Amino acid sequence: MTDNIPLQPVRHKKRHDNKRRDGCCPWSRCCGGGDFRPRTVWLGHPEKREQRYPRNVINNQKYNFFTFLPGVLFNQFKYFFNLYFLLLACSQFVNELRLGALYTYWVPLGFVLIITIVREAVEEMRCFLRDKEVNSQIYSKLSTRGTVKVKSSGIQVGDLIIVEKVGLLISSCFLRTDQLDGETDWKLRLPVACTQRLPIAADLLQIRSFVYAEEPNIDIHNFIGTFTREDGDPPVNESLSIENTLWASTVIASGTVVGVVIYTGKELRSVMNTSNPRHKIGLFDLEVNCLTKILFGALVVVSLVMVALQHFAGRWYLQIFRFLLLFSNIVPISLRVNLDMGKMVFSWMIKKDSKIPGTVVRASTFPEQLGRISYLLTDKTGTLTQNEMVFRRLHLGTVAYGMDSMDEVQSHVFSAYTQPPQDLQASRAPGATKVRKTISSRVHEAVKAIALVHNVTPVYESNGVTDQAEAEMHYEDTCRVYQASSPDEVSLVQWTESVGLTLVGRDQSSMQMRTPSGQILNFTILQIFPFTYESKRMGIIVRDESTGEITFYMKGADVVMAGIVQYNDWLEEECGNMAREGLRVLVVAKKSLTEEQYQDFEARYVQAKLSVHDRSLKVATVIESLEMEMELLCLTGVEDQLQADVRPTLEILRNAGIKVWMLTGDKLETANCTAKNAHLVTRNQDIHVFRPVTTRSEAHLELNAFRRKHDCALVISGDSLEVCLKYYEYEFMELACQCPAVVCCRCAPTQKAQIVRLLQERTGKLTCAVGDDRTNEYSMALVACCLMFVLIFPQAVFSSVFYFASVPLYQGFLIIGYSTIYTMFPVFSLVLDKDVKSEVAMLYPELYKDLLKGRPLSFKTFLIWVLISIYQGSIIMYGALLLFESEFVHIVAISFTSLILTELLMVALTVQTWHWLMIVAELLSLACYIASLVFLHEFIDVYFIATLSFVWKVTAITLVSCLPLYILKYLRRRFSPPSYSKLTS
Repeated sequence: MTDNIPLQPVRHKKRHDNKRRDGCCPWSRCCGGGDFRPRTVWLGHPEKREQRYPRNVINNQKYNFFTFLPGVLFNQFKYFFNLYFLLLACSQFVNELRLGALYTYWVPLGFVLIITIVREAVEEMRCFLRDKEVNSQIYSKLSTRGTVKVKSSGIQVGDLIIVEKVGLLISSCFLRTDQLDGETDWKLRLPVACTQRLPIAADLLQIRSFVYAEEPNIDIHNFIGTFTREDGDPPVNESLSIENTLWASTVIASGTVVGVVIYTGKELRSVMNTSNPRHKIGLFDLEVNCLTKILFGALVVVSLVMVALQHFAGRWYLQIFRFLLLFSNIVPISLRVNLDMGKMVFSWMIKKDSKIPGTVVRASTFPEQLGRISYLLTDKTGTLTQNEMVFRRLHLGTVAYGMDSMDEVQSHVFSAYTQPPQDLQASRAPGATKVRKTISSRVHEAVKAIALVHNVTPVYESNGVTDQAEAEMHYEDTCRVYQASSPDEVSLVQWTESVGLTLVGRDQSSMQMRTPSGQILNFTILQIFPFTYESKRMGIIVRDESTGEITFYMKGADVVMAGIVQYNDWLEEECGNMAREGLRVLVVAKKSLTEEQYQDFEARYVQAKLSVHDRSLKVATVIESLEMEMELLCLTGVEDQLQADVRPTLEILRNAGIKVWMLTGDKLETANCTAKNAHLVTRNQDIHVFRPVTTRSEAHLELNAFRRKHDCALVISGDSLEVCLKYYEYEFMELACQCPAVVCCRCAPTQKAQIVRLLQERTGKLTCAVGDDRTNEYSMALVACCLMFVLIFPQAVFSSVFYFASVPLYQGFLIIGYSTIYTMFPVFSLVLDKDVKSEVAMLYPELYKDLLKGRPLSFKTFLIWVLISIYQGSIIMYGALLLFESEFVHIVAISFTSLILTELLMVALTVQTWHWLMIVAELLSLACYIASLVFLHEFIDVYFIATLSFVWKVTAITLVSCLPLYILKYLRRRFSPPSYSKLTS
């Protein structure tokens, strides 16, 4: 839809049953460049715009009505394969080069183009309908006439649009950004604070206010702007950040907001982040293109040889072109159609596979690449693990509490909030147990800090009996659901609830906690510092309403918190111990502030946030001035449990010859533990932990030490990886590719992309996919090429017998039929062939290694098929000359019939597992040929082929051309069987 700034929540008097989540429209590609500038957007007054903004319409079509046909044809003929056949067809307009009727060349080419045009037209129509549906979506807009309905295409910059998910009533909202950045976590978004005091949403049109927004850019994680209300006394200025935005292509999960539109059309973040998709060509297509060029080279050589045998007599250059045309079918025009349709069938079979329900095939152009994967690169969180956190340990330095001792924590929390005041005084008496009092207070402070420093919001939903407002008023546990941007946050809050301190309410400025005794504690939220990947920490400043104390709480990764907290001698050691158990560790600390300290900080912080230039740097500097000498409270350890069946899956991949690399942002000890637990690294396998390096010399020494290791897994941190790639990129990648497994920890998202790119460039191997079946597209391509060779060599023999004359043996519909209905169905049916069942392939993943070698489509295999075609073409032609010397005028009928039968038998020769559709395809092709004889009287004498002499002699020629190959196939399977046949015999 649009990019918005949420201004205020809207509360409905009654709850609706509609559960639809309204989000912004998914845009798919940028519509072009432009001079992007900052803008001032007046609320509800699009007519006050300072510049012209793009229309809010979506257009994902590649063509329009006028460019469709030229565009499709251009995209087809820019490739050598199709251009080759176009030139052949056009050559028939030259009288000296014409070999027969024009339709002989134009009909097959037109057939291929029609299929392509129809496919493109269907895709364009689907895209047009999707665009029309999105552009016609109805939204609610606030105007001086009240709430009006407007189409998405009619929304302008400055409009006030209502976006909602009905039923959840809170002053902030959560949204999901998986369609924008691929992250599935919920993101918290906050409205502009100064608009919250307006009684109703319509009052936004009565105030004089505007938003100053930065120029459109591609950064979806940052935003700089200000909100100004001019009719106030004094005028109000409020800074805006990413927390105040609702980008297009995000989905509202909770809350109902009114947003002012600041970007539309091509200026949307989602549009600017989406470039035109790169045209990807699979390895199989590259191999076919290579074979096509070899075939074309063979075509040229054969033509030159035929003219050379005539001693280049007469107009020899025309003879070369005529021979090129005669032998042009050596490159099968139906090959591309068969391959494209085969890929569509493979994609459909993957989508409909009952063993992997819900699979979405996003790229149907190269599914056969699933059988050629060498490297699998995977993240840890959410991929190898479930991304469902379970709290496992609380460590206070001198004492640790595990799952079996949480009742002690619960008793400490209970006593802290239920102890009478006189008992509290007695506990401070000289005779009281000092250790007990110290541990109890430390546990209480730690649990309290964990319960406060987060971005979790409790949401109360109606259960059909209890009204939502009533449930929120009484904080009913059965109606409460926690929503947060991270499962870690939710697991920590759920743990504090289990030990007695429950988060029952939260809005933009306050938080309510319920103690074990039922007392409600109120805290005012003064400031929140969200977690970012750069800072690796988050903080919150709260005021306890009962005591007036102001406290700054912070939690984060140990690498950053170690320099923030006061000196201690246990933080680093205990973090390492917990990480080695596979736990994700957070360090929690606090700092008490006086009123004067906070007022001074707030003034500097607000000033930094209002800055338009270098805002992030100035804000970070102000926050860092507060992050000093903080009191270390505790360590928390949560466990991210492994996905179901991840261990046997990784073992299957390893046995299949696929090397798995794990790229994660966790610390080294956690990543190492996960790799062992998931069996990414086998029990008996050595692990080389790459020592931290910061200089070129250190990296050189460590790489030399690593080079002396053999057959060991590598574990390396992101910092060391960056140094190695900077100075020794080639050496590092060479050593890493030899490892059975690699674990990269503390890895930034940019480093993950860099590793994938380097792995593809350095090795030339396929990455990032897993295949569980063995495709047979190779045989389909080879058979297609072989059949055209068989077609060409009778022509070559025919020309040589008649003194190397450039006279066509097969003309008219014979050529068209052989390229289409006589051969297409049997060859295409090979997509259903399987050498082994999927169950056997999963039971013996070692079979996958055969596919990695690429032997089914190697040059050696191709050369063998060429020799087979030369043999069969020679047998067909010389056999016809030998057996039918007296009826030589029927050479076309003799050789063409033998050719069709040979083709059908050759397809049967390549089949490993018969499917009933294969038999139908064979019989259908034969039936089509027999039925078409009635219409081929111009080329074939029907009465002649009905004789018994014709039948047995054609049968003899066909058997001589095919029987030796069947015998060789039997002998090979008998004495040198392939690996898969040993499992099926």
